[in-house]
Amino acid sequence: MTEKNKTSIPSPAPIAEPTGKLGVLLVGLGAVSTTFIAGVEAVRRGKALPIGSLTQMACIRLGKRTENRNPRIRDFVPLATLDDLVFGAWDIFPDSAYEAALHAGVLERSLIEDLKPFLSKIKPMPAAFDRSYVKRLDGRNVKPAANKYELAEQLIADIENFRKKHHCTRLVMIWCASTEVYLEPAPKHHGTLKAFEAAMKANHKSIAPSMLYAYAALKCGVPFANGAPNLTVDIPALIELAQMNNVPICGKDFKTGQTFMKTLIAPGLKSRMLGLQGWYSTNILGNRDGEVLDDPESFRTKEESKLSVLEYILQPELYPELYRDFSHVVRINYYPPRGDNKEGWDNIDIVGWLGYPMQIKINFLCRDSILAAPLVLDLALFLDLAQRAGMRGIQEWLSFYFKSPMVAPQLYPEHDIFIQLMKLKNTLRHLRGEDLITHLGLEYYD
Repeated sequence: MTEKNKTSIPSPAPIAEPTGKLGVLLVGLGAVSTTFIAGVEAVRRGKALPIGSLTQMACIRLGKRTENRNPRIRDFVPLATLDDLVFGAWDIFPDSAYEAALHAGVLERSLIEDLKPFLSKIKPMPAAFDRSYVKRLDGRNVKPAANKYELAEQLIADIENFRKKHHCTRLVMIWCASTEVYLEPAPKHHGTLKAFEAAMKANHKSIAPSMLYAYAALKCGVPFANGAPNLTVDIPALIELAQMNNVPICGKDFKTGQTFMKTLIAPGLKSRMLGLQGWYSTNILGNRDGEVLDDPESFRTKEESKLSVLEYILQPELYPELYRDFSHVVRINYYPPRGDNKEGWDNIDIVGWLGYPMQIKINFLCRDSILAAPLVLDLALFLDLAQRAGMRGIQEWLSFYFKSPMVAPQLYPEHDIFIQLMKLKNTLRHLRGEDLITHLGLEYYD
């Protein structure tokens, strides 16, 4: 390769130190948000470990294997500490974080009661909400407005008031609310920032409430992540705004239960060139998310997110003999007795040597919010890091956390969780001027 044709990787920019308070603004104060907030406070008090969080628990290898340099990620890059975090939220219900945590039923009551003085102080701001987009929910803690542009202006005021009240030097915003109905991208209304703002003022149906939050965040210079599969920040108008205001964005849909398992297993099947005839997935879930997904329009949004994963990992266009026309079925059933303890069943019909059939069966009894809470923490800290490092727009290196990662328009998303983790860690190495690790290993042998 000539010098002229070498790929140019920009040198890392200096990273501003994380001084002062980092405000974490959560859209939705339900099971995920209260589990996250209570969990952070429990860890700060020394009552629990932050299990599931890369920023708090994971190490990162630096240099050669013989050097034995393996610091914790939190010691390697300048992240905000847990003591720096302050929390705010919007919700359609007026319940405090204490009341909402009790209602969610995720955490043991004894822990919630122990944290009651702290959780009771966190009360949600009125939400920008339209029941047309989440048909199974309704609440009275909502903002009145003449149009969607006015709602966005109220959200901007909320952000700035929170910043001042809590003396925050920096903020991040994460959507932890329910899945909205399925929306197709609308170039006429989503294509440019000017068109988007006009559509907000016209109250156009193509502008969902989640988009208003993303718009407000980006207007205020606040990084935004989307934990649900809604069409939200992944439209040209808001990507344009993120670039314009030098704000990092990422999403969408937290990768927690069944899809997490798919991104673990599918790369293994592909690595051994084992074929796939079909993958049947069903879930039972009884929390608010399950109730919302009982609506067919909201389920379609989630289904699109879940179905895309296998196609991208297995690449049937490259391996038609192994993966062409495999059957992929996803079902979600609302079952109130289960609460937040989701159960996922997978039946996987695979094909081995000489075409002989085999099966894999998985019964994953997981806790949805327990798996999601550490992802919220990592995303808050990494988005803040990205902004202090001068990174803006789509943060593909955070694909690790999402069912539907955001990527540049000309790229396909990378869903293999092991490649995603390598991308994340190499990005951190790059930011600190360390050598990227390829795992080639030839340097150890003559």
